[in-house]
Amino acid sequence: MQPSTPNRTHITEFVMVGFAEMHAMRLLFFALFLTMYLLTLAENLAIILVVGLDQRLRRPMYFFLTHLSCLEIAYTSVTVPKMLAGFTGVRGGKNISYAGCLSQLFIFTFLGAMECFLLAAMAYDRYVAICMPLQYGALVSWGTCVRLAAACWLVGFLTPVLPIYLMSRMTFCGPNVIDHFFCDASPLLALSCSDVSLKETTDFLVSLAVLLASSTVIAVSYGNIVWTLLHIRSAAERRKAFSTCAAHLTVVSLFYGTLFFMYVRTKVASSVNFNKVVSVFYSIVTPMLNPLIYSLRNKEVKGALGRAFSFRSWKGQ
Repeated sequence: MQPSTPNRTHITEFVMVGFAEMHAMRLLFFALFLTMYLLTLAENLAIILVVGLDQRLRRPMYFFLTHLSCLEIAYTSVTVPKMLAGFTGVRGGKNISYAGCLSQLFIFTFLGAMECFLLAAMAYDRYVAICMPLQYGALVSWGTCVRLAAACWLVGFLTPVLPIYLMSRMTFCGPNVIDHFFCDASPLLALSCSDVSLKETTDFLVSLAVLLASSTVIAVSYGNIVWTLLHIRSAAERRKAFSTCAAHLTVVSLFYGTLFFMYVRTKVASSVNFNKVVSVFYSIVTPMLNPLIYSLRNKEVKGALGRAFSFRSWKGQ
């Protein structure tokens, strides 16, 4: 019999199992994930600081990069602190309220979708820069950049509205143990005593729409870039043009590879432990690697980092 309460749920709190199978090594994993989280914060803050201070990086490409760094900080902060609390064994460290769980899922989905669209905007920027350099100033003006970034944040925010609404209408009658380290849709669906078919279908279609729309822009952009590069006679010019895309293309490959695998499929019928490993990769490892990829593969960023954090800079020389 369905409950008559407005939120239609008997459960007011969930318990996240996290990595319970690794209980004997919990302190080691706590130290590992804490180190990765602190590195993610430091790296992305360094990118934001350097782009903000260095006049040579006041260009659309780096404007989008600062948005990506802000997003990565928020993306990891949504899940990692709560996961670390679970490793400590403190009372209530693994508990999360029903409202808190849905909020975490909403924010995580919002930021993940927003990253997809932001990477698409960055691909468009590279396409115009390489394929239409004479029109770059007109097509990618600062006003265009602001509108593109605002559209990415807005569409990303709207993406989880329907899925979270449907989740909030579902009934959870127990148990309340989530076999994951954050409130992802798949383990929540496994706990519901409602019919999950509509929710699964909606999740699949929304995820597919976001991934296909953003990846199509990226694929078309890079398809045109490759076509343009093939018609450049100078090998040195080809390498120089491609080097401006290498970091972005690497980030795209890492991010989309895991997302296509995780979300464009049936939610419940999946290996829980394997899902946790993949989730760690795209929610913790990738945000830590992205700033390194951009700084190691981009001479301008490396130069700006060197100027900003060199000993001579601190001495004001």
